[in-house]
Amino acid sequence: MRVLGIEGTAWAASAALYDTETDTVHIESDPYEPDSGGIHPREAAEHMGTAIPQVVEHVLELAAETAPASRDGPPIDCVAFSRGPGLGPCLRIVGTAARALAGTLSVPLVGVNHMVAHLEIGRHESGFDSPVCLNASGANAHLLGYHNGRYRVLGETMDTGVGNAIDKFTRHIGWSHPGGPKVEQAARDGEFIELPYVVKGMDFSFSGIMSAAKQAADDGEAIEDICFSLQEHIFAMLTEVTERALSLTGTDELVLGGGVGQNARLQEMLTTMCEARGASFHAPEPRFLRDNAGMIAVLGAKMYAADDTVDIADSAIDPNFRPDQVPVTWRGDEESVARSGATADSLRGAEAIVEIVRDAPTGETIDPPFVRKRRLEKPYRHPTLDQTLRRERTVSEARLTSEARRAGVPTPLVFDVDVAAATITFDHVGTDDLAAALTADRVRTVGAHLARLHQAGIVHGDPTTRNVRIGADRTYLIDFGLGFHTGHVEDHAMDLHVFKQSLGGTASDPDALYEAVESGYRSVGDPATIERLRTVEGRGRYQADA
Repeated sequence: MRVLGIEGTAWAASAALYDTETDTVHIESDPYEPDSGGIHPREAAEHMGTAIPQVVEHVLELAAETAPASRDGPPIDCVAFSRGPGLGPCLRIVGTAARALAGTLSVPLVGVNHMVAHLEIGRHESGFDSPVCLNASGANAHLLGYHNGRYRVLGETMDTGVGNAIDKFTRHIGWSHPGGPKVEQAARDGEFIELPYVVKGMDFSFSGIMSAAKQAADDGEAIEDICFSLQEHIFAMLTEVTERALSLTGTDELVLGGGVGQNARLQEMLTTMCEARGASFHAPEPRFLRDNAGMIAVLGAKMYAADDTVDIADSAIDPNFRPDQVPVTWRGDEESVARSGATADSLRGAEAIVEIVRDAPTGETIDPPFVRKRRLEKPYRHPTLDQTLRRERTVSEARLTSEARRAGVPTPLVFDVDVAAATITFDHVGTDDLAAALTADRVRTVGAHLARLHQAGIVHGDPTTRNVRIGADRTYLIDFGLGFHTGHVEDHAMDLHVFKQSLGGTASDPDALYEAVESGYRSVGDPATIERLRTVEGRGRYQADA
């Protein structure tokens, strides 16, 4: 099979030929390079209007020249195009070109989600079964995992894409687009300074760190130090949330996607994290990380083989096309990213080793056992940042676990805290994680627990299905390390959003569970939180402000 792919979501006018027999991909690209500032949608569209016909013509000529002599008919079997997400004016040009070509050659048309293509090219190259994918691109930043016929969003940015965030800083100091490679170069001569570090369970936010970086530049901090610290903070946030996704799902495979994925420091952090976990990591070659038509053609071939094509009359582009909206027809009944959790007495989570202690030093059996949790040093993080986070989170977890209990939420008793060793000793609660025994009643109880926390001015910060323990007659919340005090409805809504995301990544029927958690919350909490949750759920969309 031979597939011609066309890409043009924002800046890269690109066409490619993918031959499934030889597993070879030829890519022709003509990137848009603005004279100043970021991507200007009108200028980008003008560039697409000129460049797309040229790159398509080059690839079509190659397809004709290399077609087997025995081939009867057109030199390609189908046309695949990036349907979204992206800049509307650019996508419309790509869609028009794809429809015209498919119609002229009388071949099928395949509409591809650009972000899913970033994931699938990594899965294709790596040979992994069901990896978690970190997409780190200009306009996006999210974690994806395959579950129950779709790619679920396990975590994502709550404001702007990671590349756009970096570009906003570089525009502020007068550097031209793209800013990422310039920051990477300047960071080589920089030293660490403190910047905001914002992880919200499985999600992250870049607005605070960008504002702080701009202010630091205005205050006269060395640009090299700001660039160094931007990378250390932003990429550590991405790596931490990626590890949380691996821990939540239980998978041991990770692929990287997106143009920001070309950054050597980000790849280094992810490699270090995966080695420490015993997980496998794959970063595609650079031509497949930046926006390109090769990944569109490769995924297009998989979709075409699954008879997942579109009629020309029903092939409208979608600038806000989310990856979790795509029916994954080409994978069938393949393994979900959600794997069964460990059951040993020594368990490794995203941040800590949890040891269930059953025997006293004297040899006597401890009944009931207790739990010793030790936050691990993270070698991928800068030592100063790592030490700060481990200390702050140990103190926060011990304090908020006890405060939540006083607010009427079942939590473990705290027996001992060693801040220097980042270790807490608790009593052992429950028989399993909620992830292993999801029911509507238990999820409804978690919703009520979160409402009680919020009434007491506490946010859990990381309420996933792995951070809820179930017993014979009680449901407990654990791991308050990302928690904090706040009465703001926005933070309360984010707590619910994080929990619902974890349900989407692990449950077979998440919709019924979504209703249950909201029902439980309404029975105790403020209805305004549910109203704000709708606003939060509307974020994380494609950010076209590059």
